[in-house]
Amino acid sequence: MDKKKIKEFFADKKNRRFAGLSALTFLGLIGALALQAVWLINTYQLIQANIRKESYETIEKALEEEGNMRFGQTPKGTKIMSGPTNDTIPPMTYFYQRLNDMGYPMSLHNLDSITNELLVNKDLGNRYYIYLINLQTGERLDSIGTHQEMSWLSIKPKYFPIRSDYTQVIQLILTNPFQTFLERMGLLILATIIILILVVSSIIYQIRIIARMNKIFQIREDFTYAMIHDMKTPLSSIFTALYFLHSGRLDNKPETKEKYYTIAENEVDHLLTLTNRVLTLSKLESHKLEMNREDVQLEPIVENLTVKFTAKAQKPVRFTADLKAPMVYADKEYLEEVLSNLMDNAIKYSKPEGVDIRIRSELNEKYTVVKVHDNGLGISEADQRTIFNKYERAAAGRKKNKNRPSGFGLGLNFVQQVMNAHEGKVFVTSIEGEFTEFALFFPKE
Repeated sequence: MDKKKIKEFFADKKNRRFAGLSALTFLGLIGALALQAVWLINTYQLIQANIRKESYETIEKALEEEGNMRFGQTPKGTKIMSGPTNDTIPPMTYFYQRLNDMGYPMSLHNLDSITNELLVNKDLGNRYYIYLINLQTGERLDSIGTHQEMSWLSIKPKYFPIRSDYTQVIQLILTNPFQTFLERMGLLILATIIILILVVSSIIYQIRIIARMNKIFQIREDFTYAMIHDMKTPLSSIFTALYFLHSGRLDNKPETKEKYYTIAENEVDHLLTLTNRVLTLSKLESHKLEMNREDVQLEPIVENLTVKFTAKAQKPVRFTADLKAPMVYADKEYLEEVLSNLMDNAIKYSKPEGVDIRIRSELNEKYTVVKVHDNGLGISEADQRTIFNKYERAAAGRKKNKNRPSGFGLGLNFVQQVMNAHEGKVFVTSIEGEFTEFALFFPKE
């Protein structure tokens, strides 16, 4: 499977995975909002129906009390006969009609006072109209109330006839029962707001998780490409060297034979170093690797690395050392690996005409500080915030500068993990195009 097919495989797998997550998230949000909307609408309609029923009962009760007040004014022993009733004509209609015909007309002012008191007692507010209407002609005969403007919350109970021919009906209209709705739906509205906040927060958090997963997947994908590409070169070199050595063509050329042995050894060392670095990082991140710290002489390590990189580098490299602190309390093996990483990077990211690398050490109250300074290409401010991330170099392979050295993005993360294991710190200072300096802070014993 070539690199293109691998890329297509990962891309297709990633797209299907995140498309599924996005669709699930969208459906979850729509479902939650729909459920809340249905819940609110049903509750609103139920409360509206209850208020309408209570309003009708209120005006019915008010008419009864007002009618009894008028009946109290009639001569003692007066009797009022009822008439035929049905679903639309209540029995009390004939009572009010007979009183009116006897010369005891209904008083809207008395009805208004009684209605206001009953509404307040039932917590239905005091914003209302009472209309006297001729239902046959639609003419409004009279009205009384608080004269509040109508709103979309207005409640209009059914008419109550006070004449059996519907030439006079009473209708109570609650013009703006906002307070009533708020009192009865307050907890529900508050719960809805809280649920919506939780749902939206969860969706936002899930989107961030998906974005983070996408980024991690992209980094892993880039790392896979970089690993395949970078491992291909040393493996090809090893294969070529072994082919010539095994063929016997170099048996009479000891110098060339030795050269091919050296190439194969160097490439194998490169692959083993990478493998060990990955394993070490895994152990460091899971806290399974112990640092065997002791007082370590810096000078021999710096000299060995200087000889190694001077011979290995394919461009001029000049080393200088200023070791004011000759000893470091650290794990010798990992200290050497960290310095090797920083020197290797200094050579990689330098100009073709060469690079000057300066290694310094000094003491302060708490730390032994080791600094590796070079006059190479430098690091941009944006990259300085991410260079210690795992696989960052691999992810950077897609950035605009395609000519930069490729890699797995493990070196500087390895440096940071080792410094953390030493309970120390690492900092970078750089100006793009001028210099880069890494400072390693090792705690004193």
